[in-house]
Amino acid sequence: MRGRFVTFEGCEGCGKSTQLRLLSEYLKARGANFIMTREPGGGEISEEIRKIILNGKYSAMCDECEALLYAAARVQHLKEIIIPALEAGKLVICDRYVDSSLAYQGYARGLGTEFIESVNYFALGNYRPDLTIFLDLPPREAFERKHGADENDRMERLGLEFHEKVYEGYRKLLDKETRICSVDCRGAKRETSEKIIALLREKAIID
Repeated sequence: MRGRFVTFEGCEGCGKSTQLRLLSEYLKARGANFIMTREPGGGEISEEIRKIILNGKYSAMCDECEALLYAAARVQHLKEIIIPALEAGKLVICDRYVDSSLAYQGYARGLGTEFIESVNYFALGNYRPDLTIFLDLPPREAFERKHGADENDRMERLGLEFHEKVYEGYRKLLDKETRICSVDCRGAKRETSEKIIALLREKAIID
Protein backbone atom coordinates (compact mmCIF):
# COMPACT_ATOMS: atom_id res chain seq x y z
CA MET A 1 0.00 0.00 0.00
CA ARG A 2 1.39 3.38 -1.01
CA GLY A 3 2.19 5.74 1.84
CA ARG A 4 0.76 9.22 2.36
CA PHE A 5 2.48 12.39 1.25
CA VAL A 6 2.20 15.59 3.31
CA THR A 7 3.95 18.88 2.52
CA PHE A 8 4.48 22.00 4.60
CA GLU A 9 4.52 25.48 3.08
CA GLY A 10 4.86 29.05 4.31
CA CYS A 11 6.77 32.28 4.02
CA GLU A 12 10.26 32.77 5.46
CA GLY A 13 10.21 32.87 9.26
CA CYS A 14 6.76 31.32 9.69
CA GLY A 15 8.11 28.60 12.01
CA LYS A 16 8.14 25.59 9.70
CA SER A 17 11.37 24.17 11.11
CA THR A 18 10.03 24.32 14.66
CA GLN A 19 6.70 22.76 13.71
CA LEU A 20 8.33 19.97 11.73
CA ARG A 21 10.59 19.20 14.68
CA LEU A 22 7.62 19.06 17.06
CA LEU A 23 5.66 16.87 14.66
CA SER A 24 8.66 14.54 14.27
CA GLU A 25 8.89 14.20 18.04
CA TYR A 26 5.16 13.43 18.23
CA LEU A 27 5.30 10.78 15.50
CA LYS A 28 8.44 9.12 16.91
CA ALA A 29 6.83 8.85 20.32
CA ARG A 30 3.95 6.93 18.71
CA GLY A 31 6.10 4.64 16.63
CA ALA A 32 4.90 6.01 13.29
CA ASN A 33 6.50 4.75 10.07
CA PHE A 34 7.55 8.06 8.52
CA ILE A 35 10.38 10.13 7.08
CA MET A 36 11.06 13.86 7.24
CA THR A 37 12.71 15.51 4.26
CA ARG A 38 13.06 18.95 2.69
CA GLU A 39 13.25 20.95 -0.52
CA PRO A 40 15.45 21.94 -2.07
CA GLY A 41 17.53 19.09 -0.74
CA GLY A 42 16.79 15.74 0.86
CA GLY A 43 19.52 13.79 -0.92
CA GLU A 44 23.17 14.34 -1.80
CA ILE A 45 22.66 15.78 -5.30
CA SER A 46 19.66 17.88 -4.34
CA GLU A 47 21.52 19.27 -1.32
CA GLU A 48 24.33 20.42 -3.62
CA ILE A 49 21.79 22.18 -5.83
CA ARG A 50 20.34 23.79 -2.69
CA LYS A 51 23.73 25.32 -1.90
CA ILE A 52 23.80 26.98 -5.32
CA ILE A 53 20.22 28.27 -5.11
CA LEU A 54 20.58 29.84 -1.66
CA ASN A 55 24.15 31.10 -1.94
CA GLY A 56 24.11 34.85 -1.47
CA LYS A 57 26.97 35.44 -3.91
CA TYR A 58 24.86 34.30 -6.88
CA SER A 59 22.81 37.49 -7.10
CA ALA A 60 23.08 37.44 -10.92
CA MET A 61 21.07 34.21 -11.19
CA CYS A 62 18.14 34.79 -13.53
CA ASP A 63 14.61 33.84 -12.50
CA GLU A 64 14.27 31.05 -15.06
CA CYS A 65 17.55 29.46 -13.93
CA GLU A 66 16.34 29.60 -10.33
CA ALA A 67 13.05 27.88 -11.22
CA LEU A 68 14.79 25.19 -13.26
CA LEU A 69 17.28 24.47 -10.46
CA TYR A 70 14.41 23.99 -8.02
CA ALA A 71 12.72 21.64 -10.49
CA ALA A 72 15.95 19.67 -11.04
CA ALA A 73 16.50 19.28 -7.30
CA ARG A 74 12.88 18.20 -6.93
CA VAL A 75 12.88 15.42 -9.51
CA GLN A 76 16.13 14.01 -8.06
CA HIS A 77 14.63 14.24 -4.57
CA LEU A 78 11.51 12.41 -5.73
CA LYS A 79 13.38 9.54 -7.35
CA GLU A 80 16.00 9.18 -4.63
CA ILE A 81 14.00 9.76 -1.44
CA ILE A 82 10.25 10.35 -1.76
CA ILE A 83 9.13 7.67 -4.22
CA PRO A 84 10.97 4.79 -2.49
CA ALA A 85 9.52 5.86 0.88
CA LEU A 86 5.96 6.09 -0.51
CA GLU A 87 6.28 2.70 -2.20
CA ALA A 88 7.46 1.26 1.12
CA GLY A 89 4.22 2.48 2.71
CA LYS A 90 5.79 5.27 4.75
CA LEU A 91 4.30 8.63 5.63
CA VAL A 92 6.44 11.24 3.88
CA ILE A 93 6.52 14.73 5.38
CA CYS A 94 8.31 17.29 3.25
CA ASP A 95 9.38 20.84 4.10
CA ARG A 96 8.32 22.64 0.86
CA TYR A 97 7.40 21.19 -2.51
CA VAL A 98 5.95 22.44 -5.83
CA ASP A 99 3.71 25.03 -4.16
CA SER A 100 6.85 26.89 -3.11
CA SER A 101 7.89 27.17 -6.75
CA LEU A 102 4.42 28.36 -7.73
CA ALA A 103 4.38 31.01 -4.98
CA TYR A 104 8.00 32.19 -5.21
CA GLN A 105 8.85 31.86 -8.89
CA GLY A 106 5.40 31.67 -10.47
CA TYR A 107 3.73 34.54 -8.60
CA ALA A 108 6.44 36.61 -6.90
CA ARG A 109 9.03 36.34 -9.69
CA GLY A 110 6.31 36.76 -12.29
CA LEU A 111 7.20 33.68 -14.35
CA GLY A 112 3.59 32.50 -14.27
CA THR A 113 2.06 29.27 -13.04
CA GLU A 114 2.03 27.68 -16.52
CA PHE A 115 5.82 27.86 -16.76
CA ILE A 116 6.29 26.41 -13.26
CA GLU A 117 3.78 23.63 -13.92
CA SER A 118 5.48 22.75 -17.22
CA VAL A 119 8.96 22.34 -15.72
CA ASN A 120 7.53 20.40 -12.77
CA TYR A 121 5.31 18.12 -14.88
CA PHE A 122 6.82 14.94 -13.42
CA ALA A 123 6.09 15.95 -9.83
CA LEU A 124 2.66 17.41 -10.56
CA GLY A 125 1.59 14.60 -12.84
CA ASN A 126 2.55 11.69 -10.63
CA TYR A 127 3.28 12.81 -7.08
CA ARG A 128 0.89 15.45 -5.81
CA PRO A 129 0.65 15.70 -2.01
CA ASP A 130 -2.31 14.15 -0.22
CA LEU A 131 -2.31 17.21 2.05
CA THR A 132 -0.45 20.49 2.13
CA ILE A 133 -0.31 22.49 5.37
CA PHE A 134 0.22 26.20 4.87
CA LEU A 135 1.59 27.89 7.99
CA ASP A 136 -0.14 31.24 7.71
CA LEU A 137 1.93 34.16 8.97
CA PRO A 138 2.29 37.36 6.91
CA PRO A 139 5.90 38.26 6.02
CA ARG A 140 6.06 41.46 8.08
CA GLU A 141 5.10 39.56 11.22
CA ALA A 142 7.40 36.66 10.33
CA PHE A 143 10.49 38.85 9.89
CA GLU A 144 9.70 40.74 13.09
CA ARG A 145 9.52 37.43 14.92
CA LYS A 146 12.89 36.24 13.56
CA HIS A 147 14.50 39.69 13.91
CA GLY A 148 15.06 40.33 10.22
CA ALA A 149 16.28 38.40 7.20
CA ASP A 150 19.34 36.16 7.03
CA GLU A 151 21.77 38.19 4.90
CA ASN A 152 23.57 35.02 3.76
CA ASP A 153 20.34 33.57 2.35
CA ARG A 154 19.74 34.78 -1.21
CA MET A 155 15.98 34.27 -0.96
CA GLU A 156 15.45 35.85 2.46
CA ARG A 157 17.25 39.06 1.56
CA LEU A 158 14.98 39.84 -1.42
CA GLY A 159 13.01 42.30 0.71
CA LEU A 160 9.57 42.66 2.23
CA GLU A 161 7.82 43.62 -1.01
CA PHE A 162 8.95 40.40 -2.69
CA HIS A 163 7.90 38.24 0.25
CA GLU A 164 4.50 39.92 0.39
CA LYS A 165 4.03 38.81 -3.23
CA VAL A 166 4.98 35.29 -2.17
CA TYR A 167 2.32 35.43 0.55
CA GLU A 168 -0.26 36.67 -1.96
CA GLY A 169 0.71 33.76 -4.21
CA TYR A 170 0.10 31.27 -1.43
CA ARG A 171 -3.29 32.85 -0.72
CA LYS A 172 -4.23 32.37 -4.39
CA LEU A 173 -3.15 28.73 -4.22
CA LEU A 174 -5.30 28.27 -1.11
CA ASP A 175 -8.33 29.45 -3.05
CA LYS A 176 -7.50 27.13 -5.95
CA GLU A 177 -6.37 23.89 -4.29
CA THR A 178 -8.62 22.02 -1.85
CA ARG A 179 -5.69 19.88 -0.63
CA ILE A 180 -4.05 22.99 0.89
CA CYS A 181 -5.19 23.79 4.44
CA SER A 182 -4.20 26.95 6.27
CA VAL A 183 -3.06 26.91 9.90
CA ASP A 184 -2.79 30.26 11.69
CA CYS A 185 0.57 30.20 13.46
CA ARG A 186 0.51 33.54 15.27
CA GLY A 187 0.12 31.85 18.64
CA ALA A 188 2.53 29.87 20.80
CA LYS A 189 4.46 27.10 19.06
CA ARG A 190 2.78 24.33 21.08
CA GLU A 191 -0.64 25.74 20.23
CA THR A 192 0.24 25.67 16.52
CA SER A 193 1.57 22.12 16.86
CA GLU A 194 -1.73 20.99 18.38
CA LYS A 195 -3.62 22.53 15.44
CA ILE A 196 -1.41 20.65 12.97
CA ILE A 197 -1.86 17.30 14.74
CA ALA A 198 -5.63 17.85 14.88
CA LEU A 199 -5.67 18.59 11.15
CA LEU A 200 -3.64 15.47 10.33
CA ARG A 201 -6.13 13.40 12.32
CA GLU A 202 -9.10 15.09 10.69
CA LYS A 203 -7.71 14.26 7.23
CA ALA A 204 -7.00 10.64 8.31
CA ILE A 205 -3.26 11.03 7.73
CA ILE A 206 -2.49 9.85 11.28
CA ASP A 207 -4.57 8.03 13.91
